[in-house]
Amino acid sequence: MTTTATIYHNARCNTSRTVLKLIQEAGIEPTVVKYLETPPTKDGLRKLLDDAGLTASQAIRKREAVYKELGLQDASEDELIAAMVAHPILIERPIVVTDQGTVLARPAEKVREIL
Repeated sequence: MTTTATIYHNARCNTSRTVLKLIQEAGIEPTVVKYLETPPTKDGLRKLLDDAGLTASQAIRKREAVYKELGLQDASEDELIAAMVAHPILIERPIVVTDQGTVLARPAEKVREIL
């Protein structure tokens, strides 16, 4: 059974708020990382994505204006990681880490896989 959780959270995101509530309803008070204020390092982000089985191109928010402004459509994985660290709004959310694994909780119910 999971006893600890960390959520990479954006309070303005409805899905992120829903996932936080699901974690709390499971009886876990997670560590909340406001990743827009304290973005992960390049290595930290790479580990999160690797642990979740995601590539940078799967975890980047392609609809954000900065994605188009930076011309990231043809960027390499390394370039995408660098852009996500420099512009954390590009990181898809929420990412949740527990001792059961790491998921990008979209849809929100996906978080149940690791609770």
